[in-house]
Amino acid sequence: MAKIVTLLWGPTLETLYMVGVSSFLACIMGLPLGVALTLTEKGGLRESPRVYKLLDVFVNVFRSFPFIILMIILFPLSRLVVGSTIGTTAAIVPLSVSAAPFVGRVVQGALREVDKGVIEAAQAMGADTKTIVTRVLLPEALPSLASGVTLTVIAIIGSSAMAGAIGGGGLGDVAVRFGFHRFRSDVLAASVFVIIALVQGIQWLGNGIVRRLSRNR
Repeated sequence: MAKIVTLLWGPTLETLYMVGVSSFLACIMGLPLGVALTLTEKGGLRESPRVYKLLDVFVNVFRSFPFIILMIILFPLSRLVVGSTIGTTAAIVPLSVSAAPFVGRVVQGALREVDKGVIEAAQAMGADTKTIVTRVLLPEALPSLASGVTLTVIAIIGSSAMAGAIGGGGLGDVAVRFGFHRFRSDVLAASVFVIIALVQGIQWLGNGIVRRLSRNR
């Protein structure tokens, strides 16, 4: 048991590193994408069918790619950004890119839930689009955004495990190299257990944040 704990400790930290950085970058890229989708869609504050169609197609195309295929396609970008296509840091690039469109949809869905009356009241007071987005839409949608971020982090945990299968490191790498290839069912089961524990922990934390934000609205 002690040997398994020692074996999994480093890869668990690698997984947390991958997931943490990828989630942050995905949110940084996905937030403006989701806001743009919301503003340009039909009935949006800056309605533009042409721009919305382009953004909509872009999001749908990237969300349709299986992660492993997308990771292989993005090898040149990983090499350009971090100088390698193998390793934990290199895996962050495709993890971030693959999750960003998902975050965009999450943001779009959350902003759609904001009461139209609140937006109309802000417009009646002379607020411009930037003010409405930063002072009305995003604050009002915080609980839904927090719930969406939780789902995003959990999805990235799953993708990080797949990344390990092709040189991404982390728990997925241990599960494949030591558990599957060496027929170590105990290592495989322990790796899966740690991944499940991470998912449960993130979900618990996310639920707590959502409840707190909902009470403070």
